[in-house]
Amino acid sequence: MAFIDYYKLLELDKSASQADIKKAYRKLARKNHPDLNPNDKEAQLRFQQINEANEVLSDPEKRKKYDQYGKDWEHADAYEEARKQHQTSGSRAYSGGHQGSGFGGGQGGYSYSGNFENDTFSDFFEEMFGGNARAQGSGRGQHFKGQDFNAQLQLNLSDVYSSHKQTLTVNGKNIRLTIPAGVENGQTIKIKGHGGPGVQGGPKGDLYITFNIINNTKFKREKENLFANIEIDLYTALLGGEITADTFSGKVKLNVKPETQPGTQVKLKGKGFPKYKKEGQFGDLIITYNIKMPTNLSAREKELFKELQKLGS
Repeated sequence: MAFIDYYKLLELDKSASQADIKKAYRKLARKNHPDLNPNDKEAQLRFQQINEANEVLSDPEKRKKYDQYGKDWEHADAYEEARKQHQTSGSRAYSGGHQGSGFGGGQGGYSYSGNFENDTFSDFFEEMFGGNARAQGSGRGQHFKGQDFNAQLQLNLSDVYSSHKQTLTVNGKNIRLTIPAGVENGQTIKIKGHGGPGVQGGPKGDLYITFNIINNTKFKREKENLFANIEIDLYTALLGGEITADTFSGKVKLNVKPETQPGTQVKLKGKGFPKYKKEGQFGDLIITYNIKMPTNLSAREKELFKELQKLGS
């Protein structure tokens, strides 16, 4: 498989911060998402490669190995283990050639020092491990877990008010999963065993889905609590009365107390958003009253307000 430069793929340089990586990934993943490019095989391949690059570079430990070993970063631990074992058993330093009968046999051996370019290190690594580094690992027939996949799923806020099933297409495969009610924007969940195939009998990788929740409602959400503003007229604010208010699950009637002030808040318990993975539990809806002042007053209304002004003074 040809070497893919993850930094070049994400249009970044090696000094990129984690924030830079996250921003670049989101931009390119959205641009190349299969849902937006249903018949574009190249875009689907790029999307897969972008997910792969993000999975490595967004993990500090994996990124460190990638920066050091290039495309062979997944075998770094196995190589280091083998290197240490042969250093302690009196292996000779590698200096462009080799002595003895090679790795794992005879009296000679290798130890690595200095920096190799990606292709150079690959040749060296494969020579040490018999040309099948992934399958052989440290020479003990190790099994390797398959590659983890990353995907983004865009939903409206109204979509995650209740649990529902949805089918995703990842790498050409349809995966039917349940979207739990109350999932949050930016939250990532793991679908075990839906990543790439394992190597040498190893387990499959996992699928990580990050949710992009778009608020398509008039409510503001903070975890399981919702917030809304309601306008009431001056007369209802002064004298009190009954109004109708919208909640996420329908309309309710509220009693406004006399002499309600602007900015007054009322809490409707249990009328908020579902609590994630807590069946039947909801947050609260906090309503803030805004007072709507009357306009286009008639002459009689102005007289009455003047009388009230005199009474108040």
